[in-house]
Amino acid sequence: MVSKELQELLLLAKTKSSDARSRLVENITDLFLSDGGRLSEHERALMSDILGKLVSQVETDIRKELSQALAASGVDLPDIVKMLANDEIEIARPLLEKSALLKDPDLIEIIRMRTDEHRIAIAMREDVSESVSNALVEYGSEDVVETLLNNHDTQLSSRAMEYLVAESRRVDRFQEPLLQRSDLPGDLAYRMYWWVSAALRKRILEDYQVDPIVFEQAVRRAANSVMVDKGGEQSAYVRAQRLVRRMMENGELTIQFLQNALRQQRVAVFVAGLAELAGINFRTAWRIFSDKGGESFAILAKAVGVERNQFTSIYLLVVQAREGGGVKSPGVLKGILELFDATSEENARGALQVWQRDSAYQEAIEELEKVG
Repeated sequence: MVSKELQELLLLAKTKSSDARSRLVENITDLFLSDGGRLSEHERALMSDILGKLVSQVETDIRKELSQALAASGVDLPDIVKMLANDEIEIARPLLEKSALLKDPDLIEIIRMRTDEHRIAIAMREDVSESVSNALVEYGSEDVVETLLNNHDTQLSSRAMEYLVAESRRVDRFQEPLLQRSDLPGDLAYRMYWWVSAALRKRILEDYQVDPIVFEQAVRRAANSVMVDKGGEQSAYVRAQRLVRRMMENGELTIQFLQNALRQQRVAVFVAGLAELAGINFRTAWRIFSDKGGESFAILAKAVGVERNQFTSIYLLVVQAREGGGVKSPGVLKGILELFDATSEENARGALQVWQRDSAYQEAIEELEKVG
């Protein structure tokens, strides 16, 4: 029976008419892929090699139909599936996207050896493993990576996630897909804060939680390092830090004192005092003070316990000190106040520690300064 049907398949494969091609696909599907397939498992194994040779000889449209049939049926013909999955993309696509017969080593080999179109199809699969995702990130173009990020059934390793977050500083199109992923850790989201758009900054501050990092007193003091450059201005920073530390030790460092210092244009004292209250270093506090968006200052203010009725006044004084009297529009003020209200003190303190400890923060700020 097998021999007769195989002879019929070979005859149909040699016939060029559209009717013969159609009958060939129907017969292959019926013989190998139907639910009640007429071949035993032993016969199916024997025929797999013969069928592979036959498939390699037939035309593109037949291979395409066979690929679709294999993808839909899930029949156990792994060698044929691998052959077709390495074919032209229009033939390979159904199997690359759906076939469970393609295991991780098969997929990784295709990622390494085939085209970006093949990689995109793999990136659209359900349940893409970490090893396959790593290969897609390593060998794929930006189109491949964006497809991978938009597929929320993929598993991204921590190494791949950190790499893509770093790349998002350079490749804007990665930013929103990253921030839409439920598996993006909060600390990496806060790292992205410094180079994304205003709208995405808002999403980070609203949607991501960061576990606060509690420092021992000695560690906190060590973290409050001074800048090492010499000069009169630098000396002012050092004097300001010494002053606020003495006040902190004596229980005299208050928000009201810092607000008065800002009114008197004693900016170094104001920033050093905020750094001391927040447990962050002076450079981090200064960068937040200098950030014109205002959202990061709202986070800092919430972290140090600024009251709501103090915040607007202090923020306007910050703008005046930083920008020479520029006035923010009511809409901007309203948005920043809403953020201040919506942020918990715990999450604000956690965000500050992420910004301080992440070296990428300083690098990102310096890049922004160069661009600006």
